[in-house]
Amino acid sequence: MEQEPGRRATTDLAALKALAQPRRQQILERLTLHGPATSAILARALGLNTGATSYHLRELARYGFVEQTDGATPRGERWWRAVPGDRRFPPRSRQSPETRVLMDALNHQAYAADLDLFERLQRESDDLGDWADAFPYSRGTMRLTRDELAEFFEEYIALLNRYKRPDALTPPGARPVFTRLLAFPAPDAPAPDAPALGASVSSHGVPGTTDETDAS
Repeated sequence: MEQEPGRRATTDLAALKALAQPRRQQILERLTLHGPATSAILARALGLNTGATSYHLRELARYGFVEQTDGATPRGERWWRAVPGDRRFPPRSRQSPETRVLMDALNHQAYAADLDLFERLQRESDDLGDWADAFPYSRGTMRLTRDELAEFFEEYIALLNRYKRPDALTPPGARPVFTRLLAFPAPDAPAPDAPALGASVSSHGVPGTTDETDAS
């Protein structure tokens, strides 16, 4: 099947190993959030030396995760940026045992980093001004087939892409916003004498709002 524009399939084991290195994950996230940077800027931000950040950048570039920006600076500095696009990984059923170990490590790092960031922002919410009220959060359940869940995911990605735009078209007051989606099948039904899962789970948005997201 032809790959859609902007979609990148990452299946090479060496590429996954390069990406799974924790420092490279930090570099990639920094470039994604704050835009292009030099190895020296990244070193100061992450508490590394420039030799380490330069090496990690070269390894990320080798597998297409980052690239040098166009144009030379007066001092000949190399500026790097995260390569944009919809990066996809092999589904679990097609992962080799070694790939599965790497993917599990990648996911664990990502979830831990997200939780640390969210907790930090909550602690510092008094410094966020009006943005302190902008923490949409949702928990819910739906009854879906496997194909419907796949379709739901693609619609979610399409929605994200609708809001992506170049800097020149970004209005004043906009700031980078992390988005995360985690969806997974519920466990099998409990034994007859076990407490049943609630049939309805509230979905909580910004403070003061609730709605029901269960669908049959």
